[in-house]
Amino acid sequence: MDAYEYSELLKLLNTKLSNIEGILKPDALNARLKEIEELEADQNFWNDVDNATKIGIEKNRILSRLSKFNKANDALSGTNDLYELALEEKDEDTFEMLYEEANDLEELIKSTEISVMLSNPDDASNAIVSIHPGAGGTESQDWASMLYRMYLRWAERNDFKVELLDYQNGEEAGIKDVSFIIKGENAYGYLKAENGIHRLVRISPFDSNAKRHTSFSSVMVSPEIDDNIDIEIEDKDIRIDTYRASGAGGQHVNKTESAIRITHIETGIVVQCQNDRSQHKNKASAMKMLKSRLYEFELEKQKAASDGIEKSEIGWGHQIRSYVMQPYQQVKDTRSNIGYSNVNAILDGDITKIIEDVLIATSGK
Repeated sequence: MDAYEYSELLKLLNTKLSNIEGILKPDALNARLKEIEELEADQNFWNDVDNATKIGIEKNRILSRLSKFNKANDALSGTNDLYELALEEKDEDTFEMLYEEANDLEELIKSTEISVMLSNPDDASNAIVSIHPGAGGTESQDWASMLYRMYLRWAERNDFKVELLDYQNGEEAGIKDVSFIIKGENAYGYLKAENGIHRLVRISPFDSNAKRHTSFSSVMVSPEIDDNIDIEIEDKDIRIDTYRASGAGGQHVNKTESAIRITHIETGIVVQCQNDRSQHKNKASAMKMLKSRLYEFELEKQKAASDGIEKSEIGWGHQIRSYVMQPYQQVKDTRSNIGYSNVNAILDGDITKIIEDVLIATSGK
């Protein structure tokens, strides 16, 4: 990096932080924080526990956003001052130090930019993820299991917890279906970028002729909704089927019809759960998934209406990313239009950068 490149980088980072400030409105957040502190000082504040809890969550969210912005603002302001001083004194040592710290500063501004983008209340929610293999039998079922492992490893890297809701083994390898909850701060805010069709190109380990195969799997992500959001589902709106579960759980699972499949008639949304021996527990898990899927469906419908596009064009099930392992190695996301060569690391859960690049690329859309 030379002086010109660094000065251009500083201009870009200052512009980005200025845009962040315009979206975040720190003065308004500080004013709201003061209001909350005055409310908390009232001796009757804790009489309404539900309201106090809700305000407490809002306060923590404001404090977190202000803390990230102030850290980035202080770092960039200090760097601007140092750069001006180094220019005046022609201090090469300071220039070298600034060049060395440029990547860290850029990452800090990017992290702040991402935190502003994840400002929707739903973004802070846990994420319910379902992976379904496309046509192609064992090939696509194996690809679905690779994606499942990728998200488990991503959760592990971020110290997030995972709760399995439904798991169905493939016939020879892989999985027929899996649904799980990833629990952690902004889990949904990040993983909503994974909604869509994921395409794999590789030399098939199941083909004795070692031919190249293309496989598809769909990933559906919805926020785990809390009890504050009321989703009414009447019996007439759904069809419930019971069937014998397969896979883990021992002989008891296979001998009783403990597995549950719920179809929402109007939207055609189908959820299923067979993870527990208890039909009641499976039904409760399936209803939780259905409510989250309906909530996500309604959000997408409202967004489509505000954007003036037809539901069929929203991209339910559109291809979002390709993972090519042969004849070359590259993962490319269609929304950011960025390619990544570290395919093995990505399949091992190193997907945060891909997601953040997508969030930035789609932030104005």
